[in-house]
Amino acid sequence: MPSSGQRLDTITSGLTEKVVVPIVSEQRHSYAGRSPNYSLSMRGHRPSSDDPPGIALVKTVLNPTVVVLTLLGSSIVHQELLSGYYLVLAVLTFFITSQVFDDVDLYRSWRKPLLWKDVSGILLNWLMVVAVLMFFGWATNFNQYFSENVVLTWFIAVPGALVISHIAVRALVHRTSHILTRSMVIVGAGELGQELAKKAQQDPYLCVNVKGFFDDRVVSRSNSAGSLPLLGDIQSVPDYIRAHGINRIYIALPMTAQPRIAKLLSDLRDTTASIYFVPDIFVAELIQARFDYLNGMPVMAICESPFYGLNAVLKRMSDVLIASVVVSVIWPLLLFIAAGIRLTSSGPIVFKQRRYGLNGEEITVYKFRTMTVCEDGDSTYKQVTKNDSRVTRFGAFLRATSLDELPQIVNVLAGQMSLVGPRPHAVAVNETYRKLISGYMIRHKVKPGITGWAQINGYRGGDSLEEMQGRVKHDLEYLRNWSLGLDLWIILKTALLVIRDPNAY
Repeated sequence: MPSSGQRLDTITSGLTEKVVVPIVSEQRHSYAGRSPNYSLSMRGHRPSSDDPPGIALVKTVLNPTVVVLTLLGSSIVHQELLSGYYLVLAVLTFFITSQVFDDVDLYRSWRKPLLWKDVSGILLNWLMVVAVLMFFGWATNFNQYFSENVVLTWFIAVPGALVISHIAVRALVHRTSHILTRSMVIVGAGELGQELAKKAQQDPYLCVNVKGFFDDRVVSRSNSAGSLPLLGDIQSVPDYIRAHGINRIYIALPMTAQPRIAKLLSDLRDTTASIYFVPDIFVAELIQARFDYLNGMPVMAICESPFYGLNAVLKRMSDVLIASVVVSVIWPLLLFIAAGIRLTSSGPIVFKQRRYGLNGEEITVYKFRTMTVCEDGDSTYKQVTKNDSRVTRFGAFLRATSLDELPQIVNVLAGQMSLVGPRPHAVAVNETYRKLISGYMIRHKVKPGITGWAQINGYRGGDSLEEMQGRVKHDLEYLRNWSLGLDLWIILKTALLVIRDPNAY
């Protein structure tokens, strides 16, 4: 099984890809103008406006459809009568699978055979789906309505069915890629245009053939890539498009070239090519960049929370459901910890501290007291260090196992925190590092979490600038790449770290 760090490296291989925004023009395809795929998140297989419609459909429904069909096949094998409960299970599974498998990078190289990491990714994500379904069935007693033989056969058969379906789809794409291939040229041979060409050539499933560049600058100034020729200056673009039947034109010129862009768009009115503009906005820290509309006017989100629309509902529902079940299971442990704190040291059982929450608003965070002092973190706060004399003996055990964080489940149920998210810092810590680390406050675009991507990658504790920069870097990666599957992965990884975290003290 890959480590969490390796897994995110794999599923975020498109992290730095350029944004491509379709220009509103008379020549665009019917599916141009939708929200584009910024390829900034782990959802590397999501269809974009640049995908052929057939491929876009397959990439959207392949995994959940195969899973549901396998359930149907398992019921047929065991001659089980399909009741309405199976229909509910199929719909629920389709929805969960579409979310969890949203982070599997299986479509990055359609023309290459499946690798072990692809197969392990399928297996890991299916185990997550199974865990969610079993948890749901146990919590609602819904599992009594299904045949154990059907469910067991289904659980075992799905990974094989998914692997076979992906092999078949890859073979089909390989055979039909010449039919789907579209030709494109790039206007602008600078760094932005070359990066776009590189990304287009790296993704075979895009089915595009990059013919070359157009630029008014000489080759030496444009640094044109050796394998792609400089086809001419910008004035020659319309004639070339008509003569060679080019399907797509990508304009990758700087904003200062607006007069030339306007003239080019006017000249291209006599063609049927689709026209796209590639804005060079990557000097900014992009978080959940996306194309949207404000009352019909196109706008581009540069820095946005991943929890908008349906994602916000999913996040809150998963928080409430999991937190409620956890409380119902571990309440005896909570009583044991409370008694241990009371018997081993003087002071309150629960420690309250002021921290920053969503949108930088102050919240009160609850923890089991592990120290002999209670700093509210408002004006000053000293980070706990190894062998800190302020930590009690019982408190050291709680901190080593992260059990001191359990009262924050109350914060989750109250809507102040999430199970997974950037860890909240004391107010004094925030006021110090927001001035030292660029983008520090962006982590507060979401609710803080009991655990997070930074914590399972070794960034727990420590108050040096280098450690804090690493923590913030991982927090921003989480914001860019959020999915329900990633949240489940972090929760599972955290559960394993509870046994022993070398960074906990």
